[in-house]
Amino acid sequence: MSNKQKVRVGVIGAGRWSSRAHIPGWVRSDLCDLVCICDADEELARARAEQFGVPEWCTDAEAMICREDLDVIDVCPRDEHGESHEPLTTLALEKGKHVLVEKPVAQDFRRVRELDALAKSKGLKTKVGLTFRYAPAIQYMFDLVREGKIGTPWLFNGYEQNSQWLNPWYPQDKRLFKEYPHHLKKVGEDPDPRQIEVGSLEGYGAPTIDIGLELIQDDIDKLVCTMANLVPERRRYNVDDHMERINWDDADMWIANCKKGGLFSMQTSFVTVGNYPGIYANIYGSRGALRATLATDPETHQMQKLEYADGYADPNADADAVKFRELPIPEKYWNPGHRADDAWDTAFYGCLIQNFLEEIVSGGEKNEGNFAQSARVQELINAAEASHREEKWIHLPL
Repeated sequence: MSNKQKVRVGVIGAGRWSSRAHIPGWVRSDLCDLVCICDADEELARARAEQFGVPEWCTDAEAMICREDLDVIDVCPRDEHGESHEPLTTLALEKGKHVLVEKPVAQDFRRVRELDALAKSKGLKTKVGLTFRYAPAIQYMFDLVREGKIGTPWLFNGYEQNSQWLNPWYPQDKRLFKEYPHHLKKVGEDPDPRQIEVGSLEGYGAPTIDIGLELIQDDIDKLVCTMANLVPERRRYNVDDHMERINWDDADMWIANCKKGGLFSMQTSFVTVGNYPGIYANIYGSRGALRATLATDPETHQMQKLEYADGYADPNADADAVKFRELPIPEKYWNPGHRADDAWDTAFYGCLIQNFLEEIVSGGEKNEGNFAQSARVQELINAAEASHREEKWIHLPL
């Protein structure tokens, strides 16, 4: 493919996640040219452009989106709760750009569906940063379930748990501030647990919910959820040693009934001891089971593992004879730019970006992990939040 045919990309955001996950995926692919990096911090934008050999940098996101020479906009700004995702995504779609956006696209699933409809009306592809569905172990797992490896899927257990915020001195807001943002309201000494701010449920739950929906091959009928704030005081910003009483969800659990009779359970927390990223996805069916682990082993540096148990391997054996055996992951599930020493974020996001580029270049109907799928995930997050606040089962659709 000649340079003239390559997809031209602009990235909004030059922070840590962008530099570890997004930007390497674009610069390594032979299907695109990363043309410009945009960030409100001029020095950071310039530094990232120089680091990755990107020819242009800027500070005005809206102006970059409006450029006629860009085909794709990658929305990954450095805001705490993704407040700018929706307006930047909306503008990009209105200007005829394919869009990759970090989760959440919007806080309300209805708005995500509206943006999905807008994209489809313009013939545009969308992709959401549901990183872990693109891990080779998970992609292989999807294919095995579709092929009937476990029979009829009927029970999913999903966990995402790691130690990222176990230490209360690790700031809630990882952005670098030159001075303390005093204009933000503090929670107070005795906050109402029903008014807890969604944290782990959305940031950590979303990609695991996404995996679970693909594996269970069904929709959720009803769910019940509880959320907790296990580390109540934390250094909220990294400009001083000030500790604040916070009220955010750093642990949650929920269970659900599926419309065809299956069961679905979730647990997420970023204050539970474990290795990053800490994804565990187990699917059990009428003939067997698969379980995937996405957690970096500190000794072997292995970042993923897929295991399979055949429930009918030996019909004369008792239940205790069932064994999970590790499956080798075929090379075809890795993106061409993958390197053996890549960390999990660079490795898995590279697969996501290559998948998106192939969908755009092919011009076909395929578009996995798009806004429609993100809306399904966000609806479940909204339902789980409502269940906690109202202390009851929530029926779907909302």
